[in-house]
Amino acid sequence: MAAAETRLAALFADTWWLLLLRGVLAIAFGVLTWIQPGLSLVALVLVFGAYSLADGVLGVWAAFKGRQQDDHWWVLLIWGLASIVVGVLTLMVPGITTLVLLFYIAAWAMVTGAMQIVAAIRLRKEITGEWWLVLGGVLSVAFGVLLLAQPGAGALALLWLIATYAVLFGALMVFLAFKVRGVVKAVAA
Repeated sequence: MAAAETRLAALFADTWWLLLLRGVLAIAFGVLTWIQPGLSLVALVLVFGAYSLADGVLGVWAAFKGRQQDDHWWVLLIWGLASIVVGVLTLMVPGITTLVLLFYIAAWAMVTGAMQIVAAIRLRKEITGEWWLVLGGVLSVAFGVLLLAQPGAGALALLWLIATYAVLFGALMVFLAFKVRGVVKAVAA
C-alpha cells in the first residue's frame, strides 16, 4: 500500500463529516427544487450558485487540511476550486440565460466528477467501497455530458434534471461519508 494512498485515505477519514455535509446539502438542494418547480430561473441561479460556492469552500478546506499529509491534495483542491469558480460566476450574473447556466453546470459537473474519479482511483487500495466515489464521479460527468448534448431542454426539464442529479449525488456522498467514517472506527478499534 503506497504512502500517498494512505495519506489520501487519512484525509478522507479526518474529513468524513465534510462529505456528509456536502451530501446533505446536495439532497436539500434537490428536494427544494422538486418542491418548488415554479421557481424563476433567477432563483435557481442563486440557489445553485450558493450550493456550488459552499461545496467548493468545503472542498478547498478539506484539501488544505490535508496538504501536509498527502501529495495528492491538489485533486481535492481542483475539485473545490472548480465549484467556487462556478458559484462565484453564477452569483455575479444572476440574470444569466438558461443556455449559459447549463454550460456552467455542465462544466462544473464534469470537472468535479473527473476529480472524484481520480480521488477514488487513488483510494482503491486503501478502502473498500471507493466505488461510491467513482459512481458519484461518473454520475457527475454523465450529467454534464447530458446537459451539453441537450441544450434546448426546457427550464422545467432542467429543474427536474438538476434536482434528480443533486439528490442522487448527495445520497452517494452520504453513503461514502458513512463508509469512510466506518473505516475510521475500524482503525480506532
